[in-house]
Amino acid sequence: MRQKPKLSNIHTVAKSNIFRVESMDVEFSNGATRTYERLNPKGRGAVLVIPMLDDDTVLMIYEYAGGTERYELGLTKGKIDAGETPIEAAGRELKEEIGYGANKLTFLKTITLAPGYQSNTTHIVLAEDLYEQWEEGDEPEPLEIVKHKLSDLEQLTYNEDLTEARSILALYMARDIIQSR
Repeated sequence: MRQKPKLSNIHTVAKSNIFRVESMDVEFSNGATRTYERLNPKGRGAVLVIPMLDDDTVLMIYEYAGGTERYELGLTKGKIDAGETPIEAAGRELKEEIGYGANKLTFLKTITLAPGYQSNTTHIVLAEDLYEQWEEGDEPEPLEIVKHKLSDLEQLTYNEDLTEARSILALYMARDIIQSR
């Protein structure tokens, strides 16, 4: 049976506007000890939204990614603001990034990216029954919106512009849920 390790000496070793790097001593139930470092972002996590125009058509965006220094194809996403639930944040991000609201928002799953050294979470939300509605957001430039078909998901997965694992996972989840109806 798993016994959660004891944590001690947790302290910040570096920080930026987005992340805090923490060090912590970890003692396992067998007496082994290690020092771990982790990225601990500010905030309440993020949402990733799968906006479906119909049961086969998903709206995706091209957005500049500083990490890869190029425009990446992905899904609508953003941070959860203070006082928002993941569903509320998903609705807001849709309006700000692609100009649609959704009459039906369904929470699918909370995921992590690299739990061995990051504590951030992403809440995946399926958005259906869309209607046009733009709201002002914080994007530095207009995002390019493109339509893709879930029926072509295997081909889309290998598109060189789609590299974000969260978006790929979410697309497969949406396809499986929609096909099972």
